[in-house]
Amino acid sequence: MGGGPLMILSAETLKTLEWLAAGLGVINIALLIFRSQWNFAFAIASVSLYVFIFLESRLYAESGLQVFFILANVWGWIVWRRSLGKAEDDSRIEVRWLDWRSRVVWLTVTAALSLNLGWLMHKYTNAAMPFADSAIAGASVAAQILLGYRRIENWVLWIGIDVAAVLLYINRGLYPTAGLYGGMLVMSLFGLKEWIAADRRQREPAAA
Repeated sequence: MGGGPLMILSAETLKTLEWLAAGLGVINIALLIFRSQWNFAFAIASVSLYVFIFLESRLYAESGLQVFFILANVWGWIVWRRSLGKAEDDSRIEVRWLDWRSRVVWLTVTAALSLNLGWLMHKYTNAAMPFADSAIAGASVAAQILLGYRRIENWVLWIGIDVAAVLLYINRGLYPTAGLYGGMLVMSLFGLKEWIAADRRQREPAAA
């Protein structure tokens, strides 16, 4: 089996789309850190482009994952809008942690999903790095759902995903995307700090 990209799109077009998707992704994360519902609009635009970018690079699990992300971001946007405070000027959602039992369940299901998807990709496709690709995909599914439910653990998962993704995309020659995920790693660390602080503020008793 060949090791090169599919080249349905020209190399120049693919690179342009990659830079555009990366830029939209940066805006998405910046808005997400500050809990703005408008992060979802930029996320949908970014992941829509990545469907084709990852397909060209034979990262099939990642490409399919973007379709999930499109649907998950639409769902997340709806959930966030319903979760906003009743006051018209309350534009930021509340966040909270999972309990320990829920964390164990999420980790178990995520690991099982990742391993099974990796095995399927290894056996039935010419995926370039099936298990690494699938581990990122499985963890990303979990992180995206946790994000929709406004759980702080989504940032912990994204930090691990970003580290793995940088290495994977460098290996596949997707340097703008690797740079995006490097930037997202820094932003995810800041996002985790910001959401933890937001949770603490929510727990503070109201001033008398």
